[in-house]
Amino acid sequence: MEPVRRMVSKDGHSNVKIDNVEGMAKLFLHDLWTTVVDMKWRYKITLFASTFVTTWFVFGLVFYLIGLRNGDFAPSSNHTPCVMNVGSLTGAYLFSLETQSTIGYGFRHISEECPLAIGTLVLQLVLTGLAEIFVTGAFLAKLARPKKRAGSIRFSRCAVVCRRDGRLCLMVRVANLRKSLLIQCQLSGKLVSPYITKEGQKSLVHQTSLDFHLDSSAECPFLLLPLTFCHILDERSPLTGLTADDLAKREFELLLSLNATVESTAATCQSRTSYLPQEILWDHEFIPILSDCKAGKLAANFSFFEKVQACRNQPSLHREKLQLEQEYRRE
Repeated sequence: MEPVRRMVSKDGHSNVKIDNVEGMAKLFLHDLWTTVVDMKWRYKITLFASTFVTTWFVFGLVFYLIGLRNGDFAPSSNHTPCVMNVGSLTGAYLFSLETQSTIGYGFRHISEECPLAIGTLVLQLVLTGLAEIFVTGAFLAKLARPKKRAGSIRFSRCAVVCRRDGRLCLMVRVANLRKSLLIQCQLSGKLVSPYITKEGQKSLVHQTSLDFHLDSSAECPFLLLPLTFCHILDERSPLTGLTADDLAKREFELLLSLNATVESTAATCQSRTSYLPQEILWDHEFIPILSDCKAGKLAANFSFFEKVQACRNQPSLHREKLQLEQEYRRE
């Protein structure tokens, strides 16, 4: 079976592949900070470890060459070496490690007889200090990214179309899986579909905005309970006139993004998902998820989060359409 094309996966990751970009490596190196922060953890840990090991070895080799040039490894009773008690490359490596990690010299220490070694020591401390700050900062930035907080926001796998307060609505369910609040939540949608201009030029990606609201407001003050957001299928909607038969034939992708502020850190996070026509259930509604429990609290049973049912206590949308057509013919 041929896979269905979609721009955004259900978990919010981009499915767009970028090819044939000249100088891509140069672009990544120009923005080195973002490149390191976006690295996967296995590459980041490898970079972190290799930064230390490489700088230890490189400066250890430099100290060894300085000692070799100064004749420190030749047997002499009156000669003062640049680095005391270093007689091999291994000893120079250990001296570099002790210097960079500020363990303390003790047995190995630098002497006052070699300005070149003193300058190398200062250079090592400055350069490796900057490198450690960069790598450590990238670690902290990756750990503190709001992207991880957005992973605890859950969208329903399917959207539904049914009547709510007498109006035909497209509805999705959203939940916050943590107790910490998300404030100033706003759900927005983009309808992406093929489009042919008046000049006959075909565009595979034509975006139209969809407004989602909760009750009468487009913004939710905080996401505490699992909530259902609605888009009214009226004359202002890009999906106006949509029917169950049309839904099976239409070619589009509904992209949803929830923007919110994390209360504990005041950072802005965004969670995304998408729906294809086959993931929109016509004439269905979500099963209630909230119930009363002890101590005057509300309980959210997430075993019902994804469950839907055929619309009850209201005529089927298909039957309603047929009734309207029959009345029109009689008139």
